[in-house]
Amino acid sequence: MTDKMHIKLKVNGEDKEFLAEPRELLIYALREKLDITGPHVGCDTSHCGACTVTLNGKSVKSCTMFVAQANGAEITTIEGIGEPDALHVLQECFREHHGLQCGFCTPGMIIRATKLLEENPNPTEEEVRFGMAGNICRCTGYQNIVKSILAAASEINTAKEAAQ
Repeated sequence: MTDKMHIKLKVNGEDKEFLAEPRELLIYALREKLDITGPHVGCDTSHCGACTVTLNGKSVKSCTMFVAQANGAEITTIEGIGEPDALHVLQECFREHHGLQCGFCTPGMIIRATKLLEENPNPTEEEVRFGMAGNICRCTGYQNIVKSILAAASEINTAKEAAQ
């Protein structure tokens, strides 16, 4: 048995502290210790992206990172980007453009897409497909996911232009 380590994280804007074994994976700490269940365990091998979170401003597959490596980090999950009564533009566009079916991959897709649009606010379809390549959906043919992300990019850009 490994000694437990005191872990401090800022998750979705809230400070969290807990004890965990250093070798515990971040995805399990989020889900089991903090009850943040948006990121899903899909493959445990980093292939599917269902566990994607933003960690210190970068997209990370939380099934490939030890919680000890994340100690002191700022993490954003799907729970941190919108509210039921005020969805994030990507959440709204996924709903409007049928970018989800079963919904299992959706939290990871949306978190990755959020970062993609920060990195490239006006992507082409090809750039969206490339930028989302690490996130797998087993239900769709990706067309509506891509359409949802492009629609969100357009809405975000329109809002920025209107604000200027």
